[in-house]
Amino acid sequence: MVRLRRSDGKDVGLHRPGSSLPVGWVPVPHHSLTIGSELRNPRRRNGYSMSANVAEEAGDASDKDEPESALENAKHQLARATKHVDIDPNVVERLKRPRKIHEVSLPLRRDDGSVEVLTGFRAQHDSVRGPYKGGLRYHPEVSRDECAGLAMWMTWKCAVMDLPFGGAKGGVVVDPKDLSSKEKERLTRRFTQEIRSAIGPTKDIPAPDMGTDPQTMAWLMDAYSMQEDETIPGVVTGKPPAIGGSEGREEAPGRSVAIITREACEYYDYDLSETTVAVQGFGSVGANAARLLYEWDANIVAVSDVNGARYDADGIDVDKIPSHDEEPEAVTAATGVGEKIPNEELLELDVDVLIPAAIGNVLTEENADDVSADMIVEGANGPTTFAAGAIFDDRDIPVIPDILANAGGVTVSYFEWLQDINRRAWSLERVNEELETEMLSAWADVKDEVEDKDLTWRDAAYVVALKRIAAAHEFRGVWP
Repeated sequence: MVRLRRSDGKDVGLHRPGSSLPVGWVPVPHHSLTIGSELRNPRRRNGYSMSANVAEEAGDASDKDEPESALENAKHQLARATKHVDIDPNVVERLKRPRKIHEVSLPLRRDDGSVEVLTGFRAQHDSVRGPYKGGLRYHPEVSRDECAGLAMWMTWKCAVMDLPFGGAKGGVVVDPKDLSSKEKERLTRRFTQEIRSAIGPTKDIPAPDMGTDPQTMAWLMDAYSMQEDETIPGVVTGKPPAIGGSEGREEAPGRSVAIITREACEYYDYDLSETTVAVQGFGSVGANAARLLYEWDANIVAVSDVNGARYDADGIDVDKIPSHDEEPEAVTAATGVGEKIPNEELLELDVDVLIPAAIGNVLTEENADDVSADMIVEGANGPTTFAAGAIFDDRDIPVIPDILANAGGVTVSYFEWLQDINRRAWSLERVNEELETEMLSAWADVKDEVEDKDLTWRDAAYVVALKRIAAAHEFRGVWP
C-alpha cells in the first residue's frame, strides 16, 4: 500500500497499487508517516484523500445549515445522490415527497378512567416496487416530518437490499414509559382501527420500532384480523414466533450491523481481532451487534445506553451486560466493567470503529470535528446529520450508511412475510444463513459503486437504490 496526502498537507490515506492517482492527491514519503492510529486510518474513496478544491467540486456541504428534520435530511441526501446517477428528473420530483401521510386522532382511555387524545401518523413514501414497509414507533418526539423522512429512508433501504417493498413509517406521539400494558394495548388497537384501510399484507406492513415490540405487533395483528374476520399474520412483521413471527427477527438489525462492520474492516485491511469498537446504544441493535462482534474477536472497548457509558481500553465482555431492553440500568449499573464516562465522550473516543446505534442526529455539525474514530458504521436510523456527514467526508472518515448497515431488520421482515404467505416457518439457522447471503450481496453492490464511481459509501448506497427505483418507475409510468 502507498500512503497519500492531500496537496494542502492535511490527512494521510491509503492507495492501492496499480491504479492512477486522482487529481489533487500526492504520495507521502514513508519517512514522514506518523506511527499510530493515523497510520491505520482508512480514507474514503478507496483510501484516497482529496485536495480542498476537489472536495468542494464534489459537492461537500459542511458550510450548510443543519437540517431541521429527518425529512429535510433525507431530501438533502437524495439531491446529492442524484448527481451521481442518470435518473429522470420527473422521478426525482416524485421521490422528494411521500405519496400519502395519514394523520389520526386517538382517544385513549387511561386506567383511571380519564380520556387523553393522542396523535398518530403513517407516512407512505413510494410503492413502485411493492407494498409499503416500515416500523411503528411510540415516542414523544414523533412528528409528521419525522415519519415522512424515515419513510423515504425505508424506500432506499428496501431498494438497496433489492427487496420487493417501498418505504413507510408510522408513530404515535406518546412516551411509552407513561403507558401501562393495558393502555398500550388499547392505544395499539385503536390506532390499528384508524389506519386499517391503509394497511394490509399487500398494502402496507408495519413492524416494531422505538417504543414498540413483538407484543405490540401481536395486538395490531389481532385487531386487524378481528375486523377482517380471518387470521392474517402477514399484516405485520416482528411478531412473536407463536403467531407467525420469524426466528431471528429481533436480533436481525444488530446482526446486519455486525456483518457489515466485519466486511468494512476487511475492505480496509483491518484485522478484526485487533480492531477497537465503541457502540453507542445498547438496545436491541447495539447489544446484538456488540455481542456478535465480540464473538468474532473484535475488541469492544466502550458501550452505552441512555443513562451513561462504560469504557475499558483492554476490552469489555459484553456478554456480561444485559441489553437496555432487558434491563434499563444494565450498562451504568454493571460492576467490574471498565470506568463510567459520559455518553458524549464515547462518541469522541480514539477507536477504529464507532457504531452509533441509539437514536438519530447524534453526530452533528457541533461534534463531528471531535469524532476520533477511523470509521463509522451507522446502526441507528439517521444518526449522522447532513452537515456532519459533509465534515466526515472532508476528514476522509468512511461512513457506512444506515440504509445498508442496519437493513437486517427489514430483510428478516421480508423472510417473515414470505413465511406467513407460505404458512411455513424457517429455522433460525436458515434465517441467519439467508440474511448473511443478502447482506453480502448488498455490500458487494454498494462496494462496486464506491470503486467504479469513486463515491462515498452513502452516495454509493443511494445510487444502487435509485437505479432500481428509477427503473421500476420508468417501466410502470404515470397513470392517468
